[in-house]
Amino acid sequence: MQQHIYYTKYALQFADMQIPELVTVFNAQVGNHGWSSMRAYHDQALLDEFKRRGIDTAAVAGRKTISFAHPVRYDLPNNKLVVIN
Repeated sequence: MQQHIYYTKYALQFADMQIPELVTVFNAQVGNHGWSSMRAYHDQALLDEFKRRGIDTAAVAGRKTISFAHPVRYDLPNNKLVVIN
């Protein structure tokens, strides 16, 4: 399936970022309850970038969902995102 142009735009942007920058982008979405197709492309590209780097996203993402309910930090030794309570 061909990716949407906006997904590709975000994917390329995220591919150029360091992990702390990606975490900052994620945390900027915390508490944002708005939804649009643009946000869906953004969020999916962000999640896919974490996964592309082999980062465990289980703390914030299920098979078909992603939660921006809480901020996260990157746990380098375990290569995973950890929810900050």
